[in-house]
Amino acid sequence: MRKIVKKTALAALAGVMAAGMLTGCGEEEKVDGTQTVATVNGEDIPMGILSLMVRQSQAQAEAMYASFMGGTSYEIWDAEAEEGKTYGEQAVEETLEQIELMYILREKAPDYKVTVTEEDETAIADAAAAFIKANSEETLEDLAVTEDQVKTYLELQTYQERMHDPIVADVDTNVSDEEAQQSSFTYVSLSTADLSDDEIKQKKEDAQKILDAMKEDPDGDFNETAKSVSEDYTALEGTFDTNESEETETDGEEMTSSSAYPDEVIDVLRTLDDGELGPDVIETDTAYYVVRLNKKVDEEATEDKKESIITDRENELYTDTTQQWMDEADITVDEDVLKTLKLTDSHKFSIATATPTPSPEESSDGDAAAEDTEAADNTATDTTEAADDAAAEENTADTDNASADSTASEETDAASEDTLDEDEVLVPVEDDVPATEEAEDTGAEDAGASTDDAADTEESGETAE
Repeated sequence: MRKIVKKTALAALAGVMAAGMLTGCGEEEKVDGTQTVATVNGEDIPMGILSLMVRQSQAQAEAMYASFMGGTSYEIWDAEAEEGKTYGEQAVEETLEQIELMYILREKAPDYKVTVTEEDETAIADAAAAFIKANSEETLEDLAVTEDQVKTYLELQTYQERMHDPIVADVDTNVSDEEAQQSSFTYVSLSTADLSDDEIKQKKEDAQKILDAMKEDPDGDFNETAKSVSEDYTALEGTFDTNESEETETDGEEMTSSSAYPDEVIDVLRTLDDGELGPDVIETDTAYYVVRLNKKVDEEATEDKKESIITDRENELYTDTTQQWMDEADITVDEDVLKTLKLTDSHKFSIATATPTPSPEESSDGDAAAEDTEAADNTATDTTEAADDAAAEENTADTDNASADSTASEETDAASEDTLDEDEVLVPVEDDVPATEEAEDTGAEDAGASTDDAADTEESGETAE
């Protein structure tokens, strides 16, 4: 667990240094980072901290869009999110709420024996100084952030990371086998959505061919059998709750199935034994299914389900607790100051990585540049580990990156997603002008949101359909 603490604190300290910038062709009104944009229980939140977190999130989002869509001509922030409000305005408001919660978490930290040590403060100061040094005056002016504000932001991130585990420490981790039990199956799904009657008829015939072939060899390769009928068809694996939920109604409304698979499919699967095929092609409103139950009790999937249930309980407790704190807090927002921070498509930000230019001597030897980079990384890591060792010995909470498999809340999610690698710095360049040799645009981090097996039910069940 100790290594988890080190990783978490390092991510918090590296977060701000990872925010890169690409100044767009449009000019925005300058922001005054010294103005108070909100107060939380009497404590002022300076605009500089909000500006920094907003631009960091903006850079992440724009890098993701560029990675998937290519180019820079996409629209994100100027589009209308709701009546009278753009996505950019909505993002600024939501980021401010995240920061308000970070201030509350710092205030509540003593109640959970969570601290930031002197070693932490030293590491934070070093990281903030490195951030200021790495960026030009133009960039810092655009961000409207001071070194003290960077330190405050890093401290808030550290408290946020360390508070999660103590808040959820009392969650009930006992999950019965009956509640978590999972069954696993293999299936082929042939979509009938938006097809003509003749095409639907052909799909049913194909499904029957697959079923007939599998009946001749129930233990055979489901995928090969499907592809023998059509290369477009693919067999997939899935899991579902073995036991039906006892809840059928809520406030007079019928509950929908907890499974993402159609009820018609689950009903058949629950009648089968291990290795048994569904006797007939299953017809739903949108597809034909051929199924085989692999294991009525899949132990590995059941253990995963238990962990998922515990994570859901932790998320619920964390969200309920922090939301109550937000509701009880005395929070005021200066709307006039808030409106001065514009998040638009004409003023873009992106992440840039510093790339040292080797000298002739370094080029001939080939290793000097790498050694310099390694030395810099080791310095940052050693500083952070020293802080974290002290924190761990004082029983401060270990915690994974909040963007891990379990998202404790939307606030924690957004904060954790803003952490990148240490070697990334802010380098301003003009829009549509190639970056210098010292700065290269980087793509977004892989955002692997955990996806249910069932997400493939309709769309992935049949490739190239």
